[in-house]
Amino acid sequence: MQKRNHDGWATRFGLIMAMAGNAVGLGNFLRFPGKAAPFGGAFMIPYFLVLVLVGIPLLWMEWTIGRIGGRYNHGSTPGMFHRMWAHPLSKYLGIFGILLPAMVGVYYIYIESWSLGYAWQTATGAYWGQNSYESMGKVFTSYLGISDSFFSFNPQSYFFFLIAFAVNIVVFSRGISRGIEVVARYCVPLLMLLGIVLAVRVLTLPPQDGRTISDGLAQIWHVTDWRVLLKSDVWIAAAGQIFFTLSVGLGMIHTYASYLNKSDDVTLNGLSASAMNEFAEVILGGTIAIPAAVLFFGAAQTREIAEGGTFSLGFFALPVIFQQMPGGQFFGTLWFFLLFLAGLTSSMAMFTPLLLFLEDELRANRKRAVNIMGIVVFILMQPAIIFMHHGVVDELDYWMGEFCLVLFATIETVLFSWVFGAARGWKELHYGAELQVPRIFFYIIKYVTPTFMLALLGWWVYDSLFDRVFMTGVDPASRPYLWLARLMMMGMAGFLIWGVRRAWKTHPKFFEEADTEGERV
Repeated sequence: MQKRNHDGWATRFGLIMAMAGNAVGLGNFLRFPGKAAPFGGAFMIPYFLVLVLVGIPLLWMEWTIGRIGGRYNHGSTPGMFHRMWAHPLSKYLGIFGILLPAMVGVYYIYIESWSLGYAWQTATGAYWGQNSYESMGKVFTSYLGISDSFFSFNPQSYFFFLIAFAVNIVVFSRGISRGIEVVARYCVPLLMLLGIVLAVRVLTLPPQDGRTISDGLAQIWHVTDWRVLLKSDVWIAAAGQIFFTLSVGLGMIHTYASYLNKSDDVTLNGLSASAMNEFAEVILGGTIAIPAAVLFFGAAQTREIAEGGTFSLGFFALPVIFQQMPGGQFFGTLWFFLLFLAGLTSSMAMFTPLLLFLEDELRANRKRAVNIMGIVVFILMQPAIIFMHHGVVDELDYWMGEFCLVLFATIETVLFSWVFGAARGWKELHYGAELQVPRIFFYIIKYVTPTFMLALLGWWVYDSLFDRVFMTGVDPASRPYLWLARLMMMGMAGFLIWGVRRAWKTHPKFFEEADTEGERV
């Protein structure tokens, strides 16, 4: 089998940091508290059950699928699925593993840039004096340039977006070992350190109006109403958070794992990266935003704030708290810089599947692939920015970050467990394994995980899909913008379908070659 020269992971530490950084993102510190707060401690029960029965098995599957594809020089899921299922449909199902992270990245980098902008605003005290939740909401909308006008635009926020976009492009252009790994080796430990510093500061905050920090921690860990577990909402929210936090069902883990040799461990490495992510989310993410908000606002108002959206806690409530605590300007700057680092370590993984698809399957060199990707992605980002107040980002997030994520995770789980075969998958999982996975997980992978995913997908279709497709209840004035978001997604999907077809037509021999060496150069 002819090999191409690909860079790879220089160190095991770099691999684990990159995989952990891929998972540790804005969701660990913003989305997790927002999902947990409305349900109280009851949320953590389905959270950990889904983590063990679905999240970690799916994580191991994706590491294994990626390593299988890498043996044939496939860095994206169309080629990987083709190697696992010799059916014409398989490679087209694989486009989800490129489409999803790329389209999530279209709006994720803009959101990531907010953290950088707010770090600057906090360091300079730009919003100091706006010491109520409502006034900070106005600061936020002003920063994004959201008004009744046709466009949402603010030169300052756009400037920080350009910085964040440029940083990501520079990282992509330097490849794995000189780009992504270097950033991950320094940024992931740094963001963990910043998280620990902030968590310690929150834990040492003095009582406020008779409330202590223990009352805030109880909002995460104390179950006050067991009947919450009978509601489907809490289970769906927990499952969605597990997918989001582990970055499973998006295609990015596959690409990172494609640089592994056949004898490289995936069981212990995968579990190590997962453990770092859970530490960042449950221990750090669960100790900063919610406990601090409960201390200053009370449990009832904190739940209302959390239900107001993912960014309400981080960008509305916490800036108010920073203005009321000693050293708040310093710790507030650390908080937003932490969010930026968390966003960067995730976003730099989002376009890697597309980049590798252009290189591996469409035979573009690195420079040309980066240029094509950078130009196309930058163009696609503009509607997400200037029409954000018309629901473009929400539409992209629903289809790419929620429904299609569940759809793709279901597809790959069924492919691995029932088509490729759980027995073959179990054997592949343990090549070079430094951790023998307990046998019970074989049956979880074979029966529990795919059954759960099919049930979750079915629920999602039943509960909201058709209303979303037909825009039930949507303001007619917003529908053209939602159709614009859909056209963006369909345009990218069309390009990937064309790319897959072209790749298999122009060099079909490459896709028929057997694995003779068992490693990727």
